[in-house]
Amino acid sequence: MTVIHAKQVLTPEGWVNDVAVRIGADGRIASVGPQNGAADSAVDLLLPAAVNLHSHAFQRAMSGLTEMRGPDPSDSFWTWRRLMYRYLDRLTPDDIEAIAAQVFLEMLEAGYAGVAEFHYLHHDVGGKAYANLGELSERIVAAAEGVGIGLTLLPVLYQWGGCDSRPLQGGQQRFGNTPDGYVKLHEAASKAVRGSHTDYGIGVAPHSLRAVDAAGMSAALGIAGQGPVHMHLAEQVAEVEEVEAAWGARPVDWLLANHEVNARWCLIHCTQMTASETEALARTQAVAGLCPITESSLGDGIFNGVAYLAHGGRVGFGSDSNVHIAYFDELRTLEYSQRLRDRSRAALATAERSTGRVLVEVAAQGGAQAAGRASGRIEEGQWADLVGVSADNAWLCNRRGDTALDTLVFGGHGQGCVQDVWSAGRHVVREGRHAKREATMQRFQQVVERLGQDI
Repeated sequence: MTVIHAKQVLTPEGWVNDVAVRIGADGRIASVGPQNGAADSAVDLLLPAAVNLHSHAFQRAMSGLTEMRGPDPSDSFWTWRRLMYRYLDRLTPDDIEAIAAQVFLEMLEAGYAGVAEFHYLHHDVGGKAYANLGELSERIVAAAEGVGIGLTLLPVLYQWGGCDSRPLQGGQQRFGNTPDGYVKLHEAASKAVRGSHTDYGIGVAPHSLRAVDAAGMSAALGIAGQGPVHMHLAEQVAEVEEVEAAWGARPVDWLLANHEVNARWCLIHCTQMTASETEALARTQAVAGLCPITESSLGDGIFNGVAYLAHGGRVGFGSDSNVHIAYFDELRTLEYSQRLRDRSRAALATAERSTGRVLVEVAAQGGAQAAGRASGRIEEGQWADLVGVSADNAWLCNRRGDTALDTLVFGGHGQGCVQDVWSAGRHVVREGRHAKREATMQRFQQVVERLGQDI
């Protein structure tokens, strides 16, 4: 039994002072109650740790390499995408594992306890299948195991280069599968997950309505079982226009009319929704997977956050391209986008809860739902996904309750405040540092330096 003493704990019922949280040998919270006896760890604030619900780990190695303007003055998501595909041709399985390990370590130190890895890099250069179909899925699992982060693996089905069913080209070929090939790949990925930690899970991820046809959607959903279903949806204006021309409806409208979207689904980005689409998607109880830092980096647009939450919608947060992994910054970026658009303040706050409190709670609960992970709440029976925050510093100045959360999100952004992180009871971050930081970082740096900077 591991015992944590906390001066303040954010529980489903609200703030509670002087609490002991006991973690069983199975990695789940055994009890939450008054302090008594000795403790293994002591923290100022204990919060439910979020799951990073959307990550493309390999893109971390590209951070900082796509900020030069090319010959086209209208640089956009689509030019960034072409650069990303060129980069893919350089990555070996060893590279991919080293990059993923660094990404997952950075997530833990930022305060995430788990990740839903939207894993679409499956094959060798040119699209040639590895002898072991699950080679790169196994590398993602190994990277997660190595640093101790919780994992929901989301093997991605990617069939086409666009709604016109054009063949995949260049770096895209490493993603490609037929529906039958995807079923076999998913079996191999499932085997890797089953052989790992008991808190690890698997879902399905038809990439998008641009990259998957009706047969592909049926194949992916046919093997999903009760697991999570993740999909990119309505990210870019050009994407919406392409889908509308090919499928006869805008992406959100088409999906809701043709599939039973429910709480098992996580739709990523949704930055191009009308008011009616926003309300309709919110009412399904699906999670809108938001990646505000990446969406800002790529110029995607602004999610209708105020309206979505007002209609009972659920949201969670991911680091997507991993250009900058900073949990509290993701929350702040969403809130600031709403303020800038509406010329408002405290856009997502309620009469009962401050902005920081709302963001932290919806992030923890939405991320857990999207990952199909029993976490996001500090209560008995949940996985012990916890973040211990120090309040005795120049950022928080021993502030309490909602004010402490507001300061974390809008003041220090967690900088120097995240002291401890537990993932399914694994105490992976202590005093703000992961035990494997130096070795993991050195391996990552060697890979990035060898890859070079010319893409």
